[in-house]
Amino acid sequence: MFTQQDYKSDQPLKFCAGCGDHAIAASMQKAMAELGVAPWQTAVISGIGCSSRMPYYLQPYGMHTIHGRGLAIATGLKTARPDLTVWNVSGDGDCLAIGGNHFIHAMRRNIDLNIILFNNKIYGLTKGQYSPTSDRGLVSKSSPWGTVEDPFCPAELCLGARGNFFARAIDADIANSVKCMVAAARHKGASVVEMLTNCVIFADGIHKAITDPSLRQDRCIFLEEGKPMIYGKNRDKGLILDGWNIKSVTIGENGITEADLLVHDPKHADLALSMKLAMMGYNPYGWAAADPTLPIAMGVIRDVESPTYDESVNAQIEEVKAKKPQRTLRDLILSGDTWEVK
Repeated sequence: MFTQQDYKSDQPLKFCAGCGDHAIAASMQKAMAELGVAPWQTAVISGIGCSSRMPYYLQPYGMHTIHGRGLAIATGLKTARPDLTVWNVSGDGDCLAIGGNHFIHAMRRNIDLNIILFNNKIYGLTKGQYSPTSDRGLVSKSSPWGTVEDPFCPAELCLGARGNFFARAIDADIANSVKCMVAAARHKGASVVEMLTNCVIFADGIHKAITDPSLRQDRCIFLEEGKPMIYGKNRDKGLILDGWNIKSVTIGENGITEADLLVHDPKHADLALSMKLAMMGYNPYGWAAADPTLPIAMGVIRDVESPTYDESVNAQIEEVKAKKPQRTLRDLILSGDTWEVK
């Protein structure tokens, strides 16, 4: 039986005071303890960025790699050591800019990795340049008159690359963050948990329009498997399908009852419905510009099983080995015509 303390390293956290990464570190430690996988059977791989310092603060094996290449290293590790539970920790710049190609192919291949994507919509470690998820019009060090680019929506990118697991949580909401991380680790295949993270120095309040405690219950819905999609301070709002679209309704109005609401089924939901749920409220100009009639989905949005790359590769190796007489490199070298030079 492991506790959170078993997954803490002896290194003090060196994040800015008020940074959301403090809460995410605690969530990861709590999630690992709940999963009960021994620290020596766990590895945390990161790239470059504030988030990528996480391996120093966790007791399991860790590797702080190079910019954008954390997923490439994690892929190799999981394929070579399928017995390990492998986490990848990355930021929106590290994962979706220089590491974007590795990200989409990790999704496509369905490698059994747990990817924690810190999304603060800014390059924090390099001092405030706009990132691939920055809102259109953001004024930053590298866009002094406002960026003219539309950002990536991580959910759209993940699901569009054939990802089978996507969840979203708020950094300060540790209880629900832990639920998402535990579900991600239990999922067999590539899993992505987007953590909406606050950079107190360069993008303070970037998610405030939905994360502020006074707004969160009306602007967010935490999806739970097998339960109707209900939200709101008074738990009187819900989601239904209106033709092809998702629509928010008020329970008790126009004859709407709880029985009319959508029931969340992340394991059997079709991709189109998963995408609609994941994209609710998305607006390239930010959360404040989002459609206020629809909430932002939190929790596990999609969780569908599919064959994994690492398992398939290792099964293929065993299949080929069974058909070949050579069992070692020496066997292979000495097979066929050989001669000895004296």
